[in-house]
Amino acid sequence: MDTQTLLQPFAFGFMQNAFLISIIVSVPTALLSCFLVMKGWALMGDAVSHAVLPGIVLAYIFGIPLLLGAFAAGMTCAVATGYLSSNSRVKEDTVMGVVFSGMFGLGIVLYVAVETNAHLDHILFGNMLGVEPHELRTAAIISAVVAAMLVLKWKDLLLQSFDPAQAQASGLPVKALHYGLLAGLSLTIVATLSAAGLILAIGLLIAPGAIAFLLVRKFSTMLWLSVLICMGSMLLGTYASFFLDSAPAPTIVLVLTAFFLAAFVRRQVQTRRASRRRISEGQT
Repeated sequence: MDTQTLLQPFAFGFMQNAFLISIIVSVPTALLSCFLVMKGWALMGDAVSHAVLPGIVLAYIFGIPLLLGAFAAGMTCAVATGYLSSNSRVKEDTVMGVVFSGMFGLGIVLYVAVETNAHLDHILFGNMLGVEPHELRTAAIISAVVAAMLVLKWKDLLLQSFDPAQAQASGLPVKALHYGLLAGLSLTIVATLSAAGLILAIGLLIAPGAIAFLLVRKFSTMLWLSVLICMGSMLLGTYASFFLDSAPAPTIVLVLTAFFLAAFVRRQVQTRRASRRRISEGQT
């Protein structure tokens, strides 16, 4: 390909907006992914991303902003999951599975029952190529707020994630940190609706942190590396989708999956080399 062909995607306004929304949402999703991976909350991210659908439909019915409905539904799912798991013998992952599937089913039923002009495929899979200026502004504000909260409180959140008892003994507001992280998760999913939709948002909320976890050992390094991985993957996936004539969101998820597999293979090779080295040193 010549230079003109390679630069062709940057000449279109809809592609410029797609690149911009990729940069905007990559920061909070990447930072959150580190905490979700370390806490073992992958299913929580999946649950909240699916649970916002009934909130979106109800917001449309009552004529309020869709983002408010999505956030309210996400927080309802998160709080309900925490309450049910704390007050029953059922494990948290089981409760999450029941709650998110129930709320997603409710959203589908409401969507089918109510005549709307909203396109379900855009809600589920995103519409990066049709991002509006107001959606860019909303995503930018949400991303800035969530990213600032995570950067300022990452040490407190890390301690609360690994040792809640120690965090409470240290005088940290454990419940506020817990629900603050859930609120950040819900807000971030709202910000990614235009970029990845509900179904593929979980890829952005898990893969960057998982890849960084395989590459480094220090959590602070994991945070900024995950941002670079997520941002690079989103830009690369969006760029490649132009030439592949595919939707950007699933292409981005495929790029993240490829990076994860590469990081996994690299870690396996390093582990085997280290094992062989220890064996050879032991024999000598």
